[in-house]
Amino acid sequence: MTQTPACPPSLPEAEDGTEAEDGTEAEDELEAAPPAPALTPGQAFDALYTFAAPALVRQTYLLTGRRELARESVERAFQLAWQRWPEVAVDRDPAGWVRAAAYEYAMSPWHRLRLRHRTPEPPPAALDDRRLLSVLLGLPPAYRRTVLLHDGLGIGLPETAAETEASTPAAVGRLLHAREVVAARVPELADPEELRLRLTELGSKESLRTAAKPVVVRSGSERRARRWTRAAIAFTVLLIGSTAFTLRTAPDHYEAPQAPAATISGVPPRSGPGPLSEEEQELRAKLRTTFQSGPERLRPELR
Repeated sequence: MTQTPACPPSLPEAEDGTEAEDGTEAEDELEAAPPAPALTPGQAFDALYTFAAPALVRQTYLLTGRRELARESVERAFQLAWQRWPEVAVDRDPAGWVRAAAYEYAMSPWHRLRLRHRTPEPPPAALDDRRLLSVLLGLPPAYRRTVLLHDGLGIGLPETAAETEASTPAAVGRLLHAREVVAARVPELADPEELRLRLTELGSKESLRTAAKPVVVRSGSERRARRWTRAAIAFTVLLIGSTAFTLRTAPDHYEAPQAPAATISGVPPRSGPGPLSEEEQELRAKLRTTFQSGPERLRPELR
């Protein structure tokens, strides 16, 4: 004998005769709430700059030991990010994209040729901070960047190797060597956790602030892009003009070079006619006395 399924209990009726359902009001409120407005590219860039720029300035200072260069590197990196914003916006780690660009600019060897970078900046006030910063700056750039990414920021070894454009074994070797150097110079930082804390404290103690606002960075990036565009157009016009001038003035056929003069032996020298004989002198006199014009010159006499 089959049993009929039990009917659900009837919902209580409201005063106006409609059935009230549990939870329907909350669902209606969620459905009625308007979706969050999407950020414009400028707003998204400003949010990324406000979030990542201060920490990037402190990290770049640990790489270079220069406060002005750290601010300049971060500003240039964000200008590049704004120029390539469609690419950066869809990246899985936009802050990491900007960090890599800032590190590359800050560690460029061309900075040593600049006049203002030939004089060192004042070191940190505390003795321990000066020792740690001196050890970091004494490491090769690739080792310094590896230890900052892994021990300073806590980034994994595969990600560190990818950002430093090295293999994972190479990144491990750089990290171990950097730790050995730091432990030899500052024994109390042999523990990686202690080293991470000291790196964070060293970057936080310095009064490093971003010099420009997000709007200024975006406008500077646009001005730089316009200047590069004008320079590219001017160079293209100059190249076309020089090519046209070359085609206009260049010879269109081959001209063999003239051989230099040389003395040839065995050939008799050129000489003029010798003295006239008597018969030749008489003939010359006769020709001079004859008519210079007239039929006599056209009808020679027969002899």
